[in-house]
Formats: sequence, C-alpha cells, structure tokens
Amino acid sequence: MEETRGISDPENGSSSYGGLPPNPLSFSSSSSAAVAAVYRQSFDGERSLAPCNKRSLVRHQSLVKTKVSDISVENEFTLEKNKSEFVPSMRSGAWSDIGSRSSMEDAFLCVDNFMDSFGLQNSEAGPSAFYGVFDGHGGKHAADFACHHIPRYIVGDQEFPSEINKVMSSAFLQTDTAFLEACSLDGSLASGTTALAAILFGRSLVVANAGDCRAVLSRQGKAIEMSRDHKPMSSKERRRIEASGGYVYDGYLNGQLNVARALGDFHMEGMKKKKDGSDGGPLIAEPELMTTKLTEEDEFLIIGCDGVWDVFMSQNAIDFARRRLQEHNDPLMCSKELVEEAIKRKSGDNVTAVVVCLQPQPPPNLVAPRLRVQRSFSAEGLKDLQSFLDGLGD
Repeated sequence: MEETRGISDPENGSSSYGGLPPNPLSFSSSSSAAVAAVYRQSFDGERSLAPCNKRSLVRHQSLVKTKVSDISVENEFTLEKNKSEFVPSMRSGAWSDIGSRSSMEDAFLCVDNFMDSFGLQNSEAGPSAFYGVFDGHGGKHAADFACHHIPRYIVGDQEFPSEINKVMSSAFLQTDTAFLEACSLDGSLASGTTALAAILFGRSLVVANAGDCRAVLSRQGKAIEMSRDHKPMSSKERRRIEASGGYVYDGYLNGQLNVARALGDFHMEGMKKKKDGSDGGPLIAEPELMTTKLTEEDEFLIIGCDGVWDVFMSQNAIDFARRRLQEHNDPLMCSKELVEEAIKRKSGDNVTAVVVCLQPQPPPNLVAPRLRVQRSFSAEGLKDLQSFLDGLGD
C-alpha cells in the first residue's frame, strides 16, 4: 500500500523480496488475464513478481450494471430461476491514507468479478465478488502477503465455491502457515496483520474476519454489523486467551498486542505457541464467519480498518456514507470521503475504507411515517367547556 496524499507518491517501506509479495490494487475486465497470471504464480522459491501498482485510487467497473442472471453453484449459493428475485449489482471503490502514522501498513483488494478475474467460470453468468482489508502491524509484509495469498488459496481449493465457509477459513490458516515459512527464510519479513475478507455469490454474502477490521451492511439505512471486533478485552476472546495459556494485561494480549486474532506475529514470543513450545498459543488466525442473504433492502457495504472504526460508530458510518451516495452515487468518492472524515476526526492510525454498492441507484430517502395523533380534552378542559356552554344558556 502507498501513502495516498498524492497519487504518484512512492511506496512506504520496502520489501526484502524486491517487491514480493505484491499488493494488487486494481482489477478490470480488460486486465483479468494479467490479474489471474499474477495470482497463479507460486510464492515458493520466487524472488520477484509484478511490482505493486503505485496507485491509491481504485475504481472497479464503477456505475456499470451487473447482468442479472442465475449462477450455477452448489448448496446455499444456488439461485432459483426466478427473474423477480433480487440480484445485487456490484460497484466498488476504495481509498487509503497513511494518516498520522510514519508508514503505511494497510493493504486492500477489490474484485467486482471474482470468478472471471481468476479464469474461473460458472455455467451461468452471475455476480461474484471479493473484497478484503488487511491492517498490518510491526511492518507491512504480513498485510501484503495476506492480500496476495488469501484469494489465491480460496480459488485453488477443490471445494470452492460449494463449501465457501470452510474454504475461507482454510485460506486464512494456509496463508498464516505460508507466511511462517516465508519468515523462516527471511527474518526481515516478521510482522502481523488483521484480515477481513468478504465474498459475494448471487445473493449470498460471506464475511470472514480475524482481528479488528469491520464490515457493516446498510439495510434500509440501518447498520448491520457483518463482523465482530476481536479485542482481548472481549469476554469471549478473553476466555479463549486464558484457556490457551495467555493473559490480558491493560487491554493487550500478553501485554503486547491489542487484537486477539491476527495472521503472522510468529516473532512475538508466546503468541502462537504455548510456554512449553507446543502449538496452540493465545493468538489465532482462524477467522470468525458471518453470512446473510441479501435482499432489495440492502444498499451498500462498508469495509474498513480500525482507523475508521476508532472514530466512527457503525451506524454513524452508514449514515455518513448514505448521505454521500445519495449526492453522487459513486463508491470511490464515498470511500475517499469516509477516509478524509476519519482523519478530520483525529484517527490515530492508517485509514482504509472500501465501499461496495449493491444497487445501481443511490439509496432512497427514508420517509418516516406520520403518526396519527389522537387529541382529547383534559378533565379540566371539559369542565371549562361545560361552564362556557352553561353560560350560553343563561
């Protein structure tokens, strides 16, 4: 990822792999073959892949309608052949800024046509998309690595897309293992990252999260959280941490890390191994998954790193983005405005936001129903009225 104060700004930091792993920042129908070629290359033994695209501006087939049709995949992703059934029309945009930090450690990925970008085909045309945000710490290598490898492991799984939940969990864990192997070859890669990936097939949205990035869906203007922040102070995470031999001190996992789940961080003693050296430490890379069936009430999805959510509550972000989309209906501009507003609100971190519109039209104005007010006289009012009427008869 690059500092985004200027579109041609140089990349912050450098990789000892000479640009590996890359952080692909833009995809389009015209570059699908190139995208697929980059992701099909094996990481093992290679010292150079295509360099990171030096752009912070991402627009993916913006304002282009997705063809409404059926897709032919198994189980919960099979759409009934019903033309009246809602099918999302995918448009996305992303923006990232270094914020108040000295270096950029975030990475993101937007692919509005996931199957086609990786050379995969369904028997029927239909919407498929992948979106991810990766918030690095202790360096950017883990975030770039996860950005490159998670979608690669997903499409390479033999059970994709029929067992998507299992496939996404496996992709996170395989990426974590692969990064351990990379770090064992080059210690300068040592770092960690939180990761959130969202996949959409037809009407099915699946979100996998490990860490404190967050995905929030706008459903008729109401914020629907599609992920849960994995903080050490969370009661569920704290119980898991303590059961695995870890502890929480001053809100930090083992007094060192302010997230309870992350990829990487193998250099941090006691994080992914118990004190006796065995596997099963308090920091895990296993994602938590949430799924939903989209309907015509669903308007857009926001995915952001914690630099966004440190200064925005979920409903606040939905309200802000909804107003902007009503003005211009452009997810790219909306993501930029979210990031700029987070910086104005004094976010103390790198800030990255992805906005995914699910409808071709902007969100409609919400008109609150007028309540029917029932009026009645008070006892004192009735007494005064009776006295007035009695007076008329005199």
